[in-house]
Amino acid sequence: MDLKTLYGDNADLTALTARINALEKRFETIEGSKPEHLFSSSGRAEILGNHTDHNHGLVMVAAISCDILAAVSERVDGIVKIIADDYPPVEVDITDLEIKPEEFGTSNALTRGVAKGIVDRGFKIKGFTAYTTSNIFKGAGVSSSAAFEVLVAEIFNSLYLNGRLTAVDRAVISQYAENVYFNKPCGILDQSGISIGSLVKLDFNEPTKPVIEKLDPPAGYTLVITNTGGDHADLTDHYAAIRKEMEAVANYFGKKVLRDVEYSEFIEHVPALKRHFSGRAIMRAMHFYAENDRVIAARDALKANNVKEFLKNVNESGLSSLVLLQNCCVPGDVQQPVVLGIEYSRRIIKDGAVRVHGGGFAGSILAFVKDDEVGDYVRDMSKLFGAENVFKASVRRVGTVKIY
Repeated sequence: MDLKTLYGDNADLTALTARINALEKRFETIEGSKPEHLFSSSGRAEILGNHTDHNHGLVMVAAISCDILAAVSERVDGIVKIIADDYPPVEVDITDLEIKPEEFGTSNALTRGVAKGIVDRGFKIKGFTAYTTSNIFKGAGVSSSAAFEVLVAEIFNSLYLNGRLTAVDRAVISQYAENVYFNKPCGILDQSGISIGSLVKLDFNEPTKPVIEKLDPPAGYTLVITNTGGDHADLTDHYAAIRKEMEAVANYFGKKVLRDVEYSEFIEHVPALKRHFSGRAIMRAMHFYAENDRVIAARDALKANNVKEFLKNVNESGLSSLVLLQNCCVPGDVQQPVVLGIEYSRRIIKDGAVRVHGGGFAGSILAFVKDDEVGDYVRDMSKLFGAENVFKASVRRVGTVKIY
């Protein structure tokens, strides 16, 4: 694949070529042969649809201009070896696909889970050796784990399946690996955005068959992601509680997920729900319904080139996440860096929008900033959180892919 097609017309092709050459040289120096293939898997930005995917809701997500690059060669045995420039090495024997609790939370678990998801579909695969380098913003909530999962799925897909897995197949398999083998109850937003590419509206009414609609990003605005700090490692229970509370409310109506409960029925029963559930659970359900409406409104605004309406919905999503979903800080945390970042952004952005990014509780915020403001915004946010934690990004048109 041509690098301009993958990375866009504004990409620094000289720097990209140097990055690729360094990775290939590293592979050759250690393995004694040149890599046979090169793959790329991007980060993602959640634009709208905060914590709606796991209840079969609507989302808007974009692949963005950062990625994991992997130099790869096939193997004849069942060993997958992945050497990263900044993570512990992975070595997995895919002839053993049993769940291993001692691997929970590791890249080994994700690799084994992806292999299992593919084998369960009736495919035969072998191992591979990969060397990777990543410029996905560390700690910024742009889903490096999902980028890794989808990368592994596409390597298997390209090397041994002749490309028979679709982008949706790769996302579903990757989510399975994270849910079952990594032991994190995530939705499928991250994996879908990375696998499909572009800016897309996704309807997860049938999660394994999402309705995909590609859109053009708002012209004249730059996407800025700020890592406000905080560690995601101990937040799984907080993420899981959102899903559990939403599904518990759905169960009250005899349904598995909120998408199957009509809003009119839900709102009519709020007094009765209060006798059975916490106020937080009820408000999180309220967020779900309103967030779905915002995704539709934002989609319509982008199609009509009504940027102001699009930005209005992004801002309202951020407010809903703060007030109703309550995932902008961990209960009891007095530092509240995500909330601070959002509120500071509201005061310095003249034309744009800001909201929590991704799972929340710690980590990053996302802003759309008018192009002529973006330099000042990056400068001011860098003063607050450090220049190394403020990233300008653009939408990437291509999902996870083999470059050669």
